[in-house]
Formats: sequence, C-alpha cells, structure tokens
Amino acid sequence: MSYRHLLFSAASAATLWAGGAAAQTPSGDVTVQEFIVTGTRAANRAALDTAAPVDVISQEALSRVGVTEINQALAIALPSFNFPRPGLADGTDTVRPATLRGLSPDQTLVLVNSKRRHSASLVNVNGTIGRGASAVDLNTIPTAIVQSIEVLRDGASAQYGSDAIAGVLNLRLREASSGGNLTASYGQRVTTVSTQVGSPPAGATWNVANKAEYERRDGETINLSGWVGLPLGDAGFLTLAADYLDQEKTVRTAPDWRQQYALVNGAFDPREATIDRYNAWYGEPQIEQYTLFANAGYDLSDNTSLYGWASYQNRDSTSAGFFRRALDDRNIAAIYPDGFLPLINPTVEDMSLGGGVNWILGEWDMDTSLVYGSNSMDFVIRNTLNRSIGPSSKREFEAGGFEYNQLVFNVSGVRTYEAGLASPLNVAAGVELRREGYQINAGEPDSYRNGGVLLNGGPTASGAQVFPGFRPANEVDVDRSSVGVYLDLEANLTDRVLVSGAVRAEHYSDFGETITGKLTARFDITENFALRGSVQNGFRAPSLQQQFFTATSTNFINGVPFDITTFPATDPVAAALGARPLDAEKSVNIAGGMVFRVGAISLTLDAYRIEVEDRIVLSENLTQANVRAFLTSQGFVGVGGGRFFINGVDTRTTGLDVILNYRHSTMNLGDFAYTLAGNLNSTDVTRVPQTGQLAALNPSPVLFDRVNVLTFERGSPETKLSASTDWTLDQFGATLRATRYGEVLSPGTTAAQDLILKPAVVVDLEGRWNVTENIRLTLGADNLLDKYPTGTPPTLNSTSNTPFSNYAPFGRSGRYVYGRVSVNF
Repeated sequence: MSYRHLLFSAASAATLWAGGAAAQTPSGDVTVQEFIVTGTRAANRAALDTAAPVDVISQEALSRVGVTEINQALAIALPSFNFPRPGLADGTDTVRPATLRGLSPDQTLVLVNSKRRHSASLVNVNGTIGRGASAVDLNTIPTAIVQSIEVLRDGASAQYGSDAIAGVLNLRLREASSGGNLTASYGQRVTTVSTQVGSPPAGATWNVANKAEYERRDGETINLSGWVGLPLGDAGFLTLAADYLDQEKTVRTAPDWRQQYALVNGAFDPREATIDRYNAWYGEPQIEQYTLFANAGYDLSDNTSLYGWASYQNRDSTSAGFFRRALDDRNIAAIYPDGFLPLINPTVEDMSLGGGVNWILGEWDMDTSLVYGSNSMDFVIRNTLNRSIGPSSKREFEAGGFEYNQLVFNVSGVRTYEAGLASPLNVAAGVELRREGYQINAGEPDSYRNGGVLLNGGPTASGAQVFPGFRPANEVDVDRSSVGVYLDLEANLTDRVLVSGAVRAEHYSDFGETITGKLTARFDITENFALRGSVQNGFRAPSLQQQFFTATSTNFINGVPFDITTFPATDPVAAALGARPLDAEKSVNIAGGMVFRVGAISLTLDAYRIEVEDRIVLSENLTQANVRAFLTSQGFVGVGGGRFFINGVDTRTTGLDVILNYRHSTMNLGDFAYTLAGNLNSTDVTRVPQTGQLAALNPSPVLFDRVNVLTFERGSPETKLSASTDWTLDQFGATLRATRYGEVLSPGTTAAQDLILKPAVVVDLEGRWNVTENIRLTLGADNLLDKYPTGTPPTLNSTSNTPFSNYAPFGRSGRYVYGRVSVNF
C-alpha cells in the first residue's frame, strides 16, 4: 500500500473516530435567512430584492463537487463563469485563470469579507484564455472557511473601485464559535482517452495506431480539510480552517509517432521499437499544498466590535513542457540518451492578514480596516539542461521568480436619513488608500547564461530548457499608491420603486485620475414581478505585473545572438516600437432584467452590454527582420525584438443570464430542488492597437493578430446551459447535474489551422448517506460519461504532445470518481 493510501486510510479512521466521539453532540449549523452585503450597502436586503443580479453560492453547494476548488465549484454553479484548466502553459498550469461573462480574468473584482483581495504575482503570458492578465488566485482560499460566495453579475467600479467591470465575487468567511467539521476525500481519474495520431515516417519499425486509445487510472487526489469554531470569551468567535491537497498528475498525450533517435548506419535505431511513446504530461499538474485560515470577531461593547482574519498557503506544483527527443538539437545524449521531459516546479506562497473595527459614531455605522496580502512564485526547473554548457550542465536550476503585495486601508460609514421617501435614504461614504508592490528576482546564472558550447560549429540555446531563468537585468522592485473616495445612496422612492446611485473618484500615482458612476433602479410591478436595470461607467487600472513584467531569452539568427524580451511598456526598446505608459481600461455597462417569484419558483433574467475601451493586451512577438533592422538603426544593437503590453483593444460584449429555481416537497419521495440556468454571451473586437513606428515598416508587423482577436471573440462558449436536481429523503441525498457547453473556436494563425470544439454535455452525479446525524458518506463522479472535447488532428499537433485544445471549457482529463467522509461535531 502506498503512503498516499495509508494517509487517506488514517485520515478516514481519525475522522470516523471523531464522529463517534461527537455523535451525541448536535451540529452547530443552523439554517437562517441570509441577507446579502454585495452590490448594496443597505441593511437587510435579500438576493431577489436587489436592483442588480446577485447570486448566493452556499457552502453546501461548494461541497457538492468532486474537485474541491472554488474556481471549479463556481464554474458549475454559474452559467456565465468559465474555468478552462489549461496545460503546457508554464506557471499558468499552477495558477489557472477563470472568466466571468467572457471578459478577462482581471476584470472581475474579488473581495473577502467585503475587502479587496490581493492578486496573484503571475501574469499569464502564454497562449491561453486570459493571456496578459494577472488575477486573484481563488484556490488560495479553502472551501472549509467559506460560508457563502456572493456573486454580483454587474459592473461595480463606482462602488468598489478598479477591476469590477464584469462583476464582483465576495467570499464571506465562516463565523462560528462552536462546532466543526472534518472531511477526508479521495478520488482519481478513471477514463478512456481517444486521440488522433499521425503516421510514422516511411519504413518505420514502430506503430502507434494501436496506442491511440488507452485507459488511464491517474490523477489520484487526497484532500483533507476541516474547520472548528471556538469561543473568544463570551462575546467573540475564532474559526480555524485547514486544508491539505495531494494531487498526482494526469497524462493526456497522444503516442509520439515521430522518430526519436538518430539513424544508425542509415537504419532506424532498435530502441525506436521499445521506447515509451507516451512521453508528455499534458493534463493536470502534480500538486502538494497546505492552507491555513483563521477568521475572528469580538464584541467589545454594544457599539464596538473587532474583526480580523489571517491565511497562509504553500503550494508545490509540477507540470511539464514539451518533450525533447533524443535527436533534438536541444538535447545532450550524454545526459539524456532517450530524450527528456523538462519539468516546471513553481512554489507558490500566499498569505493575508486583515483586521478592523466596527463602531458607532453618532448616527453613523463606521468601519475601519487594514488588510495586507502577498503572493510569490519561485521557479525550479527540473529534469532539464542548459544546452550551451554541454555535458557538464546541471539538470536542475533555480530560475528566479516574482512577488506581488498589497496593503489596503479603508474607512467607511453608513447611516440613514428621513427624506420624505417611502424608505429612509441610505447614505454610505468612504475613503480607501492602497499601496501595491511588485518584484522580480533573478535566477542562478546557469539558468539563463550561454556557456559557449557549439553544435556543428554553430551556437546553441542559452539557459535552462523550457524556462530560461530571469536575469539580473530583469530584476525590478516597484510600487505605487492610490486613494479613492466614494458616495453611495439608496432608497425606495415609492413602495415599488428602488433607486440607488454611486460615484467614486480615484487617484493613482502612476497613471492619474478616474471618476466612475453608477445608477440602478428596480420597479416592483407586483409582489411577484419586478423589473431592474443599471447604467454605469467603470475602469481597471493597469496592474504592476502588466507594467513591469520582463523576461529575456537569447535566440541565434544566422549564428548571431539576439535577445528576445518581454519589455515593460516604458522600456526604451518598447518605446522605440511605439509603446507608451499603460493607462486604465474604461468601460460602459448597460443592463436590464426581471425577477419573477411565486411560491417555490423564482426566475431571474438579466441582459447586459459591456463596452470596454483601451483593453490592455500583450502584443505579438515582434522579431521580424525589418523590426531588428529598425531597432539597430535606433541604436539597439543585438536586440532581436520582443513584445510588450499595450492599450488599444476595444471590445463589445452582449449577453443574457437566465436562472430558474424550483423547490418541491413530496409526501413519500422526499424533497427536490431544481435549477435551470443559461448564459448567452458574445464578444466582438471593434478596434486593435497600432503604432506609427511599426505601421511605417514594410511589411507592417501586426501587434494583435488573428489568434488573439478570435480568442476574445470565440475562445469561450457563446452558450452555456445547465440543469441540476438536488434530492433529499430522510438520511439520503443526491445531486444530478448536466452542463452543456456551446461551440468554442481554438484559433490558428490562418483559417486552415482553426479547430472548432463542438458542443458537449458534461454530466455529474453524487450520492450522499447520512450514516448518523453527524457522519456523512459521499460517492460521486464528475464527468460521469467521460466526455472529452473535440480532438486535435495531427496536422495541428505536430509534436503529439497536445491532442486536445487548451480552450476546452471543461478541461481534458475525463471522468473523476471520488468518495468522501464528512463528520460534524
């Protein structure tokens, strides 16, 4: 028995023992009516009573998925939320982006306990959904500490500041002074993989046709989590949560049909017939992570209370690059006689610490808080080499990394005034000060230098294969500050008409000022039917990661070394190509919808139109000969070109969200909760960036090409529909869910290289048995029918490593079967 099975068995036994000891103690969970705090600063307003759409995802809903990630749970619960799970994308394999309403991952604001959460230090620079974005890593927050997630599906920059263009996610932490839970889960992928394969070269001594379809039992995952509520005296609480995740990799490559070894006396090497041709890791990364989270509150008096939270996560992740064959010029046969698969091993450390005080000042309910957060990512590259050093090259390199940190101070107040309206006028005002910092740290010299070893008289590639390290010239240590003030008003003008408005002004030390406003209204035509709508402008400040990320690799062109760099927009080379300091993205949102409810039925329908100007994107790699010649003429000798972040893409997104809920109780068959949900979403790119310097070249290089335009327009499903049923009867329960993902385009550089991913339906099933009042056993399967996205043909998968597209909205790892033991005490 492996240590993983021993670990799971021990955890399960301990969990059951704890359940037996606590079986006589009733659970601390109590069902109460919950009011929302997101999208409104008025007290005691329920989700269906708001002027803008707000969804509440309960803790129970978060736990009813096999893969216990918040991003995955949200992708299942919300039709407009997508989490595509890319692979072979360097650090993006570890910190995966998610999108709301088809917009960029960094255009959704994330709050924890209504306070701004810090973003990840990683900026996505590879060809995935969210390229060029740096967003919050939701998977740094364990589900055990989350009481609920409120999702505002509407822009809210005037209420909360930068980033809230698509909407707001507010994670409300558990507040418990008693009770607790221990949960142990185990799962793995049980799947049949069917790939498309190419033809081996003529006269080959091997065949891969019989390996195109294969069965896998991998991705073994152990997750141990728990929380406990403790009293702080007789007037406070301390809720502690811990989470441990141990996940093995999944392999979804096609068998490699290519020649692996150099010819021997004109014939194929005998090893061609015996080498393992499943030589890539394309799939889920290998992860070991542990997370600690605490949330606390204490009432000093009837008028004053303290609150705070703290968290820490360490994530050790390993994913792979493309396989280097034995005959590859990037390989050294003396080190890897059979070729090698370079491994990217980032370590992510994430921490946060926040505290505040609520008190009464006259008629004002005041709140003051100070929240700090940081996220770092350091890379070790394993099972690789530096080809330019030769046979003495190391196989493992420390490649450097980066860190982002944020400190936010907030003072706000809320009160009501009698203004002769149908309800008191709710007035909220506040000030927010924010400081952000960003650093890049260099790796060891061998991770990036050229050792001078030649191949056939010519130079060889510099640095660690798959991920050359950051150089001292790439190191940065920058910061900025901002201050924002806002005013928020809300009242019922009549018994049926609710109106709210907000205005916010902000000043950033780097790009300047911005003013945003929002107006929302709701008209309750009857007790059962209401109309609602909003109009607003918003913004997103350029992140420090976008402004200052830089990395360099050396390419040899006709034997001459050229540095290819991702430049900050303010770098002299980028400026010579037409780059300018980054400015804020600007948006205009218009939304309208309806709410219908009668008895156990509720229906919401919300349409939206979001226009974003000057979106910040990462340009194409500008390495053409005329670009190099132009840079040389400007005095930049030895610079082979590169890419940079730039404003200049305008988009228009229109869509419709529909959510229908119905609860039904029967005498003998139990209770049923049905949900039908759908999202229609379409994005058009209406402008792409240009610079005068590049436009003057002949031919003029393209700054934002076809692949990136079509990624915006068709890289996410235009339709996503879901239907689910939750059933309970006595001690038994079950969830059946089906999600249909609409057509997606995986774009190529030409239409001939496009791949259309056909619509697909993914079915999930989970069964639950409450063995006692406090012990629950769960068995389930995500992707029960083992659905895969449309396969990539060999003409678009020349390496065999990527038989499925990274654009697949539900990943490409197949069926996941799991079991769970959960104990309340």
